Amino acid sequence: MQHRKWFVLITLYLFLGRAGARDMQSFNDAWKFARFGPMPDGSLLVEPQGLEKADFDDSAWRILDVPHDWGIEGPFRAGLPNRTGKLPWAGIGWYRKTFMSPASDAGKRVYIDFDGAMSGTAVWLNGQPIGEWPYGYASFRFELTEHLKVGQANTLAVRLDNKAESSRWYPGGGIYRNVRLVKTGPVHIAYWGVFVITPQVSPQAATVDIKTTIEGETKGLELRHELYTQAAQPQQVGTATVKAGATCQIEIRNPRLWDLEHPRLYRVQTTLLRDGDVIDTYETSFGIRTIEYNGHQGFLLNGKRVRMNGVCPHHDLGPLGTAVHTRALERQIEILQSMGCNAIRTSHNPPASELLDLCDRMGMLVQVEAFDAWARQKAPNDYARHFKA
Repeated sequence: MQHRKWFVLITLYLFLGRAGARDMQSFNDAWKFARFGPMPDGSLLVEPQGLEKADFDDSAWRILDVPHDWGIEGPFRAGLPNRTGKLPWAGIGWYRKTFMSPASDAGKRVYIDFDGAMSGTAVWLNGQPIGEWPYGYASFRFELTEHLKVGQANTLAVRLDNKAESSRWYPGGGIYRNVRLVKTGPVHIAYWGVFVITPQVSPQAATVDIKTTIEGETKGLELRHELYTQAAQPQQVGTATVKAGATCQIEIRNPRLWDLEHPRLYRVQTTLLRDGDVIDTYETSFGIRTIEYNGHQGFLLNGKRVRMNGVCPHHDLGPLGTAVHTRALERQIEILQSMGCNAIRTSHNPPASELLDLCDRMGMLVQVEAFDAWARQKAPNDYARHFKA
């Protein structure tokens, strides 16, 4: 599938490789959580100092797993705004987690990936600032390597500042999407580093263009790309090896086109090699199709006119809140499709990668929005404050 604009790169965010130097681990379990500032009952609790320090005593904090939405926990309060659900999502939340870094981390690059955190995120490792990310809807990565204590216990602290009057709808609060710890060698395929398009498509053949970004020195390195069908019994349909940094083109004969009735997918396994040795792997899901807007016929998918019967859902899951839940998203799509819906506009922000993966797999068209507020404010504390930056 020729992917949509850059913010739809989330669709490509699959990181399924397990061979070579790359190691990806879920980082969702056993966080410590505490809340300050505006509290659910309407009171105010002063935020203490030093919560980012490794030796802070968090033994009395609540233990929970993420994804987590503190707002949906309630209670509803009549004095809170209607448009954001009368739920107490505004406030300051802290998450802390202590984890062991094994001796095998020596010499590796270690990253933490957040699929989404609401909002105003600041992160510390062992009391040292790692980074900040104001936008609550987009995925982001911070590198931990510099301040990681290899072979020892490490403490990660995350502060979220969910300001009131920052949204026109219920935004939720907390680390509400998945978190991963990613470990690579010094030279590796970059974050969202594989980009796949299919610029030439016909029933007889399709050209697959694969662009790969490498972190680190690329001299003497090669990239091997292997294309497979996504099926119960995958079949290899193409392979090529190029110098690292070069665009790779592979032709697929008689391609299985992606459409709404038959959402057929492929995957490309990208392997980074040095003298034949694997130093990183990365998998990317994609489909093959053409799209066109024609003034007389409207929207064409694979040359056929398709009427978009679309909806504009927000990212919450109703009474489940905003904490991402793959089966709940899948159920929503099933219900929409039973009503004749075939298109989703993500209102008004990048969605969870799980939603885009489901739409690819289930046969839904998607238009991904980047922001609700650009330079012009729609709420006093919305993201227009940060747009220029």
